[in-house]
Amino acid sequence: MVETSPNYEPDYAVPPGETLGETLEAIGMSQAELAQRMGRPKKTINGIIMGTTAITPETSIQLERVLGIPCGFWTNLERNYQDAIAKNNERSALGKETGFLNDVPYRELAQRGWIADYRNPVEKLQEIMDFFGVASPKECVEIWNRPEIAFRHSQAFKSDRWALAAWLRKGQLEAQTTNVPDFDGGSFKGVLREIRGLTKEKAWKFEPALKEYCANNGVVLALVQELKNTRVHGATHWFAGKPVIQLTLRYKTDDQFWFSFFHEAGHILLHGRKEIFVEKNIGGSLEKEEKEANLFASNLLIPKAYYEPFKRKGLFTRKGIMEFSSGMGIAPGIVVGRLQHDGLIPYRSNLNYLKKTFEWACNG
Repeated sequence: MVETSPNYEPDYAVPPGETLGETLEAIGMSQAELAQRMGRPKKTINGIIMGTTAITPETSIQLERVLGIPCGFWTNLERNYQDAIAKNNERSALGKETGFLNDVPYRELAQRGWIADYRNPVEKLQEIMDFFGVASPKECVEIWNRPEIAFRHSQAFKSDRWALAAWLRKGQLEAQTTNVPDFDGGSFKGVLREIRGLTKEKAWKFEPALKEYCANNGVVLALVQELKNTRVHGATHWFAGKPVIQLTLRYKTDDQFWFSFFHEAGHILLHGRKEIFVEKNIGGSLEKEEKEANLFASNLLIPKAYYEPFKRKGLFTRKGIMEFSSGMGIAPGIVVGRLQHDGLIPYRSNLNYLKKTFEWACNG
């Protein structure tokens, strides 16, 4: 549903001098007499009434003495007037930049409930600026072009730029409202073994436990549905000193979800705090950090010392996979996914039913 602004603000500003002029007329006092009683030049009083001179705190006190109207009344009138002027100026400036709306997925963000849906282009742009936490499109571009926000897989990033930025921003907003202790790499690495056991659980059970494990060790886990044209399934970034693991359900299967989680955990433990790592389907060769995160996730889920003997046996049947996954303490779907990735069984395998599928509970 399209909204109108909940707090209507007129596109004009009423100077406090109008109220002062009406007050003088009501009590039969001239501007000259008011100026004399206040000890101020007549042109100052005239300037206030005409809206060219501001009511200062000192002036408001003098008005209280002469007119008996509290100084706070006059200072509030002046403040509201200046606020209205500033907002009108901002609306005028933003009105020249509404072309930015063509770059951002406004409609989809509104449909998700991430922002309000307005008809007026300036209100739409204000809503986008509020979402990104910036004053204008200029700052938005500058922030998301900073070197530390140099997205991995940048060749795909160009076409999805603001959809991907909005998706990451949603993760930042979740991190902003999530209280976690200071991050400790040692404790987080230690708890990953316990998290590994959650792979056997259903989503309704493991999701709150997974978030709690992460939060207790200083990590924010943000599950954010992907936006169109992002093709993203996971990301790692730091916000306000907090490491954030941000995941989608792009492939909707447990093997992909859990590999993505441990891959992002690997980035947190192995790599720096400045870069944002975004995992996308773009093909091509992997960078060093991506290979390291892949190896970290692979070995944590299925340690090489156990996986190699299993491969050599070649018992890639339901029974063989179930027995191996049970011994490893992980979900069988993860084993199926690993075998498919390594080319040992086809992706269109009748063993795919061993994978659990996940769905979003809502559109957000």
